[in-house]
Amino acid sequence: MKTIRRDHNKHFKLISAVSASVISLFIPFTALAQSSTEVQLQQPVPDWYQRAARQFQVNWWLLSALDVYGATTHPEPGVIRPKGLPLPIVGYRFSSPEWQGLFNPVDHDTLPRRISLFEGRGLDGDADGKADQDNPYDRVFAIARWLRGGGPTEQEQTNVLWHQFNNPNAVERVVALSNVYRKFETLQLSERAFPVHKRYSYSFRDTWGEGRNFGGRRIHEGTDIFAGYGTPVLSTCYGYVELIGWNRLGGWRIGLRSADNTYFYYAHLSAYAKGIKQGVIVRPGQVLGYVGSSGYGKPGTSGKFPPHLHFGIYKDTGMREWAFDPYPLLKQWEKKKQLIIQSAP
Repeated sequence: MKTIRRDHNKHFKLISAVSASVISLFIPFTALAQSSTEVQLQQPVPDWYQRAARQFQVNWWLLSALDVYGATTHPEPGVIRPKGLPLPIVGYRFSSPEWQGLFNPVDHDTLPRRISLFEGRGLDGDADGKADQDNPYDRVFAIARWLRGGGPTEQEQTNVLWHQFNNPNAVERVVALSNVYRKFETLQLSERAFPVHKRYSYSFRDTWGEGRNFGGRRIHEGTDIFAGYGTPVLSTCYGYVELIGWNRLGGWRIGLRSADNTYFYYAHLSAYAKGIKQGVIVRPGQVLGYVGSSGYGKPGTSGKFPPHLHFGIYKDTGMREWAFDPYPLLKQWEKKKQLIIQSAP
């Protein structure tokens, strides 16, 4: 399995202690009653984001984007808890010295007054007498207060992230994801769609790992979907266009990042759809471009192979990106009803 995405060479580093997947953001915790948790699961924006945003005047979409990026870039191997206790809420997490205070002698301290005495960032967000980072109210309220310390504007609060991460790629992605959540006014953006218009003739098989010669010896990091020139290529997710333009191997390509920080790579296009450019926010089924045979040479090179869409999927670890076989997911998405959106709504 390759660990470096073919269409750009930047690696990413995010110096936070964070954990598993974005889905885990909504795991229940002991500070809330079960019925209250069930209500939370149905809300477009969980209460801890909304309350923290109101109290500290920080936009909920910025809080959510930081949480999602933190959760998806630093998977935590498996957190074991005593029998009968739930797993912790995960997302962006402060390191222990940041949470409890650098010189605090009590490890894993949850006493708000002592944490404050040692200038820790930990906060009791739900007034239960504890500052517990496994409690989403405490964790998100602490994040909101920390960001608000940068100033009243979103730009000033974003500057806090620049100082914390010292990584432009991480900060730019957090900001871009926040724009996605703001546009759709929800975090429930996990829908996926098949990336080629199914009313056109197409075919594909699992070509993951097959050898490639052009550009040096390498393996195929995706699935080729063969279709005629001009077949519409569709967004498979809610997200934004992170990269667009010519790539020596992929030709006219698009790099699309989803609302849950998954990167989708579309290559060998013949043209882009009207209005598709870097930074544009898209939704499942929206036309991005059209199947072609571009690539394997200087800008404009085309026709060196049959027309098809090369489709790849990559996960961001915060330090690098790794590819995995998209074929099983494509077979699932192929069965779904397809809605076509010709232009940005």
